[in-house]
Amino acid sequence: MTSLALIHVDEPLLEFRFGQTLAYPRDGLFLYGPVDGGRPSINYGAIGTPAGLARLGRWTEAVNGFLPPPDPRRGAKLVEPQHVAFPGFSAAYNSIWPIKPRAMIATIDGEALAKALRISNRNEAIKAAVDLYVDPLIAAAARLEDPPSFWFVVIPEEVYELGRPLSKVPVPERIQGHVRMTKGEALKLDEQHTLFGIEEAEAEVYKYATHFRRQLKARLLNDKIVTQIVRETTLAPNDFLKSNGQLKRRVEDPATIAWKLTTGAYYKDGGRPWQLANVRSGVCYVGLAYKRRNAESDDRFSVCAAQMFLSSGEGVVFRGALGPWYRADSKQFHLDEAAARNLIAMVVKEYRDQHNDQPPVELFLHAKSSFTDEEWKGFVSGAPPETNVVGVQIADAKDNLKLFRPGKYPILRGSSLLLDDGQAFLWTAGYAPRLDTYLGPETPNPLLIRRQRGECSFDTILRDVMGLTKINFNSCLHNDRLPVTIRFADAVGDIMLAAPQTGEPRLPFKFYI
Repeated sequence: MTSLALIHVDEPLLEFRFGQTLAYPRDGLFLYGPVDGGRPSINYGAIGTPAGLARLGRWTEAVNGFLPPPDPRRGAKLVEPQHVAFPGFSAAYNSIWPIKPRAMIATIDGEALAKALRISNRNEAIKAAVDLYVDPLIAAAARLEDPPSFWFVVIPEEVYELGRPLSKVPVPERIQGHVRMTKGEALKLDEQHTLFGIEEAEAEVYKYATHFRRQLKARLLNDKIVTQIVRETTLAPNDFLKSNGQLKRRVEDPATIAWKLTTGAYYKDGGRPWQLANVRSGVCYVGLAYKRRNAESDDRFSVCAAQMFLSSGEGVVFRGALGPWYRADSKQFHLDEAAARNLIAMVVKEYRDQHNDQPPVELFLHAKSSFTDEEWKGFVSGAPPETNVVGVQIADAKDNLKLFRPGKYPILRGSSLLLDDGQAFLWTAGYAPRLDTYLGPETPNPLLIRRQRGECSFDTILRDVMGLTKINFNSCLHNDRLPVTIRFADAVGDIMLAAPQTGEPRLPFKFYI
């Protein structure tokens, strides 16, 4: 029996402009700038109500200047190292942020949006609300010769409050819509169509998710429109106060909000804020994402996707086949050999296209589930013989194990308890020396990392997982708890099933976040 061993995996470094390396993205951008050197100008559009776009305009002016870190909290340290002043967009990214967007759609009618959100039938309500944004965005993309690289979608707070599956509209505010058919009746039409298709037209709303964000993202995939959804309360929290003068919604300080939104915007405009430093060449990471078509029934049919990431942080999502991938006995997802082979073949082709027809040297498959013999055979056969394919299972080990250390701070991020030569608990969350704190709300929980298939140094696998917790460009954090290959798996699956998909099966990752 192999004895347990507690080791520490060093904090991965990130590379910025001039080849400089640091652990914290905000430090690197503040001192050196983005790894790609910067961009001439950010090409963005904006859509919202007139009031929402006015708030975006004020925020845009603010991020073109210096934003100090917040004052210390009561009882906190005099200096909280996790907070970094925002130096202004041009200083941080060596790029210009125009005050006015390339294109602006100010035709969202707040009253019409409020009425749509209050339709009693929630499928009809959310689709009607999303229509108000999607229709003009698609029209603008078709009309403009040089459309924006991405669009800010500015939403009133009630879109967030009423635009989610569990949202409840107060009974006195509910509005009767046009759809009379129930969801159950609509599902029956999938099995037995009517002669003239009238009922099918009414049943169409049930093909769309009752989640505003997911449905909007999904419906814009076919037209290849990238969005950054932002709440008005995020842009201008002081505009929304309670009767006692307190903020209706607690938000982060202006500098932190600026770091997070501008990093996402820079990435969605085509930039690379940072990349992992000192990485091996020829490495490709693939996260497998699954989502059941109907989790409330015994339907085994699920959508499968592969998220490919490179050390640079570049990501591409491949939509795989819809099939009976869910196994009720194990509560896991597994592909058949053909589907697995086709999925990896798409990944390898994309990698070749980006690397002068050279295949990856190493291809790491990350999944929450284990790998069956059948699907592994497909994964390996989908890659060329010269590519080393390695299967890694990454499971949330929440409450499986707790480790404590003396003092007021929890276990150090990067700590790993080796169970054997291919299995370990890894604490990707914990005390981070650069931040001089742990930012989580509870005792950190580890991930369970297993080398399930293939051959590779387990130390390399652990270091790679740590590195992949630091390339989430939709934020500007020191790290996430989950590697990017797993972090967005559920979100990608949710979007793929949020609306009917007929377009390109391969799209950059930025379309989904």
